[in-house]
Amino acid sequence: MKTVLLFFLLTTSLFSAQMVKGTVVDDTGHRISGVNIYLDGTKTGVVSEEDGSFTLHVSAQKYGNLVFQKEDYETFTIGLPDIINKTLKVVLTKTNAIEEIRLVPYTSEAYQNYINYFLDTFIGNNRDDVKIKNQRSLKFSYDKKNKILKVKAPNTLIIENKNLGYEINYNLIAFSSDFNTKMINYSGTSFFKETKNTDKVKLNRMNAYEGSQLHFFRSIYENKITEAGFIVNQVVRVPNPKYPSEEELNILKNYLDLVTQPDLHTIPENIREIARRKNTQSPYMLAIVKTKIPDSDYVKRQEGHVFLEFKDILQVNYPKFYYELKGKEFVKRTDKSILSSFLHSDGESFEVSKEGNITMPDQLINEGDFSKNKIENMLPLDYQLGD
Repeated sequence: MKTVLLFFLLTTSLFSAQMVKGTVVDDTGHRISGVNIYLDGTKTGVVSEEDGSFTLHVSAQKYGNLVFQKEDYETFTIGLPDIINKTLKVVLTKTNAIEEIRLVPYTSEAYQNYINYFLDTFIGNNRDDVKIKNQRSLKFSYDKKNKILKVKAPNTLIIENKNLGYEINYNLIAFSSDFNTKMINYSGTSFFKETKNTDKVKLNRMNAYEGSQLHFFRSIYENKITEAGFIVNQVVRVPNPKYPSEEELNILKNYLDLVTQPDLHTIPENIREIARRKNTQSPYMLAIVKTKIPDSDYVKRQEGHVFLEFKDILQVNYPKFYYELKGKEFVKRTDKSILSSFLHSDGESFEVSKEGNITMPDQLINEGDFSKNKIENMLPLDYQLGD
């Protein structure tokens, strides 16, 4: 059963500031208290009252998604522009308690085998300061034939990030990893609660922000890409001559089809060499064809809207000077690190918001340093440098 949303319009002239208000009920009409209502990816949120009512002030933000979330109910999301200064009646439906039948089941064995891989790719490397408090609620499914890992979270994940001073309520919608293509995709909604705001925490946030994808998108919106320090190059994908040819891959496949459990000592040298190159080389290489391209090559501005549109691949470089604390002052160090990232759009167009968010973020593939911006470095969309 799908979640239903009904809303009634009030004239915007009644409001001096932007807000969303209304009532949350279930599909029998009973009012629901304790519903988490938040602007996705921010610290802006409220909880519905005993009578199901809520009022959320959203300042001047124009874009984003409003999320209605409560355990045992279907999560509902709606675009903020559709509901600003309107009174809503939101109807949430109970989740289906019956586990769907799957050809590849979720098992405790898959959890044990892949939990560390999941934490590395989703959370990051800082296991001491960034932890999922209810980690055992995660469910894992691994398709051995197709080498695809799937992870789901029946409950909202409670993630404690001591390094950045946040507790994040993360509603994991989907997570999959294809070990053949080495592609990882995950999506979800998040609500941030500040837990600590010391100078050390502020320093960590500043260093997480500088040169991040959030920083880059905000620079695009503000038309300050070069001023911010980003250097963008156009890149194309070319075949890697070291990767096995189609004929060699067929030779390897035919051999493996004939020999189900090959002995390492008896594998022919040519087969061993093909397998080595298949496992260590990428089918394609990236080649820079144009350096320091103008933002007009990949940014379109139309009637107050900003879009990221480009062909091929963008390489985004950033000379990062880390902040450090000197007394009570935050100053940049003189030595720098060069960050390099690659963006693949597959011809899609992404609208960029003032806050640094984009539409369809799961459709924009990133590699390099941007891909390292996992949960351990994730900042709320309403973060400002120095907060």
